[in-house]
Amino acid sequence: MYPPLRRLVSALIPVTVSALALTAAPALAEATGQGFSVMTPASSVASRSDRRPNAGGLYDAVAQATFISWSGKAADTYVQAYDHRKKTWTAPKLIAAGESDSHNYPTMIQAADGHLLIFRGMHNTRTVISRSPKAHSLDGTWTETEVPEGDAASYPMPVKTVDGTLFLFYRETTNQLDPKAATDFRPMKYIVSKDNGKTWKNSVQLTGNPWAFGSNGRADHMDEIYVGQLRYQPESGRIQFSYTLAGGGPTQHKHDVYHRNVYYASFSTKNLHFYSAAGRDLGTQIDDPEQEQYLKVLETPLELPGALKSPDYILQVGSQADGKPFVTWFQFDAAGSPKDFVGAWNGKTWDVRQVASGLRLREIEPLGLGVWRVYATRDNQPNIETFRLVNGRTWTPESVITTPKPVQRVEVIAGFRDPARILATGASTARDVSVADGDIYVAGAPSPWWAGR
Repeated sequence: MYPPLRRLVSALIPVTVSALALTAAPALAEATGQGFSVMTPASSVASRSDRRPNAGGLYDAVAQATFISWSGKAADTYVQAYDHRKKTWTAPKLIAAGESDSHNYPTMIQAADGHLLIFRGMHNTRTVISRSPKAHSLDGTWTETEVPEGDAASYPMPVKTVDGTLFLFYRETTNQLDPKAATDFRPMKYIVSKDNGKTWKNSVQLTGNPWAFGSNGRADHMDEIYVGQLRYQPESGRIQFSYTLAGGGPTQHKHDVYHRNVYYASFSTKNLHFYSAAGRDLGTQIDDPEQEQYLKVLETPLELPGALKSPDYILQVGSQADGKPFVTWFQFDAAGSPKDFVGAWNGKTWDVRQVASGLRLREIEPLGLGVWRVYATRDNQPNIETFRLVNGRTWTPESVITTPKPVQRVEVIAGFRDPARILATGASTARDVSVADGDIYVAGAPSPWWAGR
């Protein structure tokens, strides 16, 4: 609506009705997925990254700013900020070295004291936390701390609960600590902080168990956990997990040779217990018999990564309108093309169905009442396609978010404020992290023209 027409309407319609109409207008973009705007905070700077769809960015209501993190050349960690008042981006700020390993990606949350924390699991070696010197700001020289409680860590996944407690889940490479352990024994553990990340205790100290979830001694040696995504549910205090297995296979102990199966579990941040989709209390540690009996969404053959029916490393997890979980993932056909699946818990079993082909499912966004937006890409093609998924069953094409170059990762920004809804890391043209030529994109529903007036 143009300003002169808006003034005329305001004069003719009571203020309350006019305000209601103006408030409701942005919901059109929310409901249809149309009209996404795309910003490019940084160009030709992103290297290849193994980051999961978790904790890439957040909105800070106090600063009225969106903060993002990403991996640049040599997997170094960079951050940027978008000022929603000025509608401007800061220049990329180098925070820490990535040691030229694509696994050493940053994840970022904001502690209850307002300070930003960046976590890196330095691939099989250590957990490192960078902390901003100022609350609600990227400015100044960040401090860096190694956390011995999170030793031999990879793939950090941080969560802040409603009371400010910090959980960081990670996968441990156990033979870095115990040379007698098999190289394909890699369970999940976590560390917890009650003081905004200053001190930590790990799951062994808190529960007495050698790991949080995983297995050791399977006949097929599939004792490596690959968590595709975790999702915190503030209303219940639960964290949902979707994951798959890897290992050397039945004849050898080698890292990440074969993949198989899809699993779901949830974790209570209140009592540190794990639960199945059916609600079975599994206690403070999940072992292989429990995993196989209560947590399996789908049994797949023992396959090489990228082979027929091999689940990818990245999976997504969400909830239906009644609270029952669902999991999304993709696996490959004989020609190496992705096939896209959803498994929805019906109260007794998992309803698994193929919903699409040719898509790499990157992230899902809750829209309410069991409705989710799925963000997906196609290999070597620009743009992000979005789909509407209802209760893990009904799949509908929605829109296309136009990007100049292909995208490798998509993450919904925590507590987002449009137009900064998702962070999309552009794909580098090389697997070598010394090449950093991917763009950094941030997309969302554009702000209405009256915003800020």
